[in-house]
Amino acid sequence: MTLWGGRFDASMDETLWNLSESYSFDRALYRHDIIGSKAHIEGLHKSGLLTGSELGVLTEALDTVAGEFANGTFERRSSDEDIHMAIERRVTEIAGSVGGKLHTGRSRNDQVATTLRLFTRDALTDAAETVLALVQSLRDLADNHPASYLPGYTHLQRAQPVLLSHHLQAHCFALLRDIDRAMDARHRLLISPLGAGAVAGSSLPLDPHYTATQLGFRRAFANSMDATSDRDFVAEALFVFAMMGVHFSRLGEELVLWTTSEFGFASLDDRFTTGSSMLPQKKNSDVAELARGKTGRLVGNLTGLLTMLKGLPLAYNRDLQEDKEPLFDSLRTVTLVGRALAAAYGSLTIHSDTMARAADDELLVAIDIAEELVANGHPFREAHETVGSLVGQAVREGVTLESLVREHPTLKQYAGLFAPGESLARRRSPGASGPSAYRVQGYQLAGDVDAAERRVRGE
Repeated sequence: MTLWGGRFDASMDETLWNLSESYSFDRALYRHDIIGSKAHIEGLHKSGLLTGSELGVLTEALDTVAGEFANGTFERRSSDEDIHMAIERRVTEIAGSVGGKLHTGRSRNDQVATTLRLFTRDALTDAAETVLALVQSLRDLADNHPASYLPGYTHLQRAQPVLLSHHLQAHCFALLRDIDRAMDARHRLLISPLGAGAVAGSSLPLDPHYTATQLGFRRAFANSMDATSDRDFVAEALFVFAMMGVHFSRLGEELVLWTTSEFGFASLDDRFTTGSSMLPQKKNSDVAELARGKTGRLVGNLTGLLTMLKGLPLAYNRDLQEDKEPLFDSLRTVTLVGRALAAAYGSLTIHSDTMARAADDELLVAIDIAEELVANGHPFREAHETVGSLVGQAVREGVTLESLVREHPTLKQYAGLFAPGESLARRRSPGASGPSAYRVQGYQLAGDVDAAERRVRGE
């Protein structure tokens, strides 16, 4: 028997049951549903709707159910359509007639919305902690190779030399923005729907502000219809997870490139690679490819939820049941990928000599010569044209740019710019890729990481 069957003469058809049941996936919410239920019954007691004895019986029953889930002994009944009904059914079995008071003044609509907000609050925190661990792995790799440098790329073409630490810190700053977004989304969702009922509140003397405080929310809902139908917070969380995935994918793509024979900038530990079922020589960077590939499902989960939400009238509609699986899947995916990438980067062997040879490509000195001309009073466009014509000549004639510069009547004084590492050392403007600018960035990144850690902890 369902907990809402009084109005019906027939049981739910099996085909509808199979379509409708959500226990198979929303059982992941059991802990948060019990937290919400405890706050609810405390509110009922405060409002005089439960005696102290009844509150004790229900609290004990909820604790018993939580223990059964935790130790794997909870048994689902055939009538348990979702986790919320399963918990109420079991509480009633334990508490007897007092269990019938658990749902006083509450609808599954505000119950589900409350439970999901509690879950999403923790999910955003968990994802942020995963990203923090990845940031730390990248910082450790940077600190272990303070002098290593490589080409910085635009359009996947060599552009200018950059410190490896500068390159890795660029990823760190992007990931810290993900943490900021996660914490912003967490702050916005801290509005309690509990007490909104099915759609229009209740005639009972409920105190939503009290239960909001009990649950650690900033405040209670202002509008009962918005409270039960709002899933903006799920969409925001899915966007945060998708953006994390995009940044994970960029890291994965670089690992794919860096570990190829063509680049040869790095090698992954064997624990993070696979072989070929046919080709004995293969060592494939699967961890990086999976990080890149998993991003598609994160973006898809966000797109699917937004598509579901866009046509719903107020207030609650059963379509909203489709908010949970994308959320659960995205959290799991972000956690798996983030942890794997952190471990993979921690295993990375950097081939600094190979990186340096690529970064010391003489053509990357072209901008340094042009900037020297600018420093001596030449208009930049004129300097750009002068140096660009020499680059073109070197490419066409198959000679080195350095030889042409040494032979040039006005540019030969800049031949020393071709010394290994010289171009990198000259990248000294604020935020640039050279050693002097890096030190300032390192301090700023350390401060930003500390601020992010404190924010994730709720300080």
